Amino acid sequence: MVESGAQERAVAARYEAFAVHYEEGASPAYAEIARELARDRAVLDLVCALPEGNKRQPNLLLASVRYLGGPVESWARLRPWLVEHWESVRAVVLERSTQTNEVGRLACLLPVLASLPGPLALVEVGASAGLCLYPDRYRYSFDGAAPIGPAESGVVLECATSGRVPVPERVPEVVWRAGIDLNPLDVRREDDVRWLRALIWPGGAEGERTERLMGAVRVAAADPPLMVAGDLVEQVEAVVRRAPWEATVVVMHSAVLPYVPKDRVAAFVEAMGRLSGHWVANEGWRALPEWARVRPPREDDFTLALDGRVVGYTGPHGRRVAWAG
Repeated sequence: MVESGAQERAVAARYEAFAVHYEEGASPAYAEIARELARDRAVLDLVCALPEGNKRQPNLLLASVRYLGGPVESWARLRPWLVEHWESVRAVVLERSTQTNEVGRLACLLPVLASLPGPLALVEVGASAGLCLYPDRYRYSFDGAAPIGPAESGVVLECATSGRVPVPERVPEVVWRAGIDLNPLDVRREDDVRWLRALIWPGGAEGERTERLMGAVRVAAADPPLMVAGDLVEQVEAVVRRAPWEATVVVMHSAVLPYVPKDRVAAFVEAMGRLSGHWVANEGWRALPEWARVRPPREDDFTLALDGRVVGYTGPHGRRVAWAG
């Protein structure tokens, strides 16, 4: 068992690191809160009483506060509220998980998806509510150019490129879509949509991200995907077998593997090696050991890979993509 002082130091270091992450993500309020929490012994004790691992994650804790209507504009307002309402916050933390469904990342995946022979059958692991299963239903503007995609779409994703990004001229045809998640969210349920909104950081991009989220929610609610509850390793091959035979199967994921135990990540990679189709991954470079040799130029960028081969680097929320090589 880890000594309590060591636990506190580990949690404090985690919140200090997230403070930098929040600053880079233009969320100064979250940055201040994370930094002050890391120095507050009483609140650290509360966080350390949560189960080890992702249940102590700053994103999850602060989203739970927002979900309950708590104040997140400053540490001075949050701290007394958090202590008073800790049991309610703790219950949400234990029930929920970090399931940010950032559709903006699809702009970075689109050059890869559009390069594959269609029509496509998409399987997303760690799908949350499945909002990223609709690359054919959104519009995209690369480097400020005229958008591609269905003119009637209310969701426009903007992305800056660098390097020889194969910017597509049209969106891919998708004929089948399915998501796998330990706890799938349903955009037809008000509580689940409220949770998705609570996961958006306060700050400069909050309004834009919320508007994008709600537009994607309307798309998914009008034509819900197949959602399967379960472990990604146990379910992925069975779900792939349900895809129509005439379609190219693509298993995709973004910002999922840090929430998966290392042994399960290895088993998932093995399953992708047996896949009759393609594997598109968009994850932090630490997610897979082999990616350490080709780290992104920017520390916080994700690594974009097709069938295990690194092809580019992307911004965490999909606003930029740089091609490798």
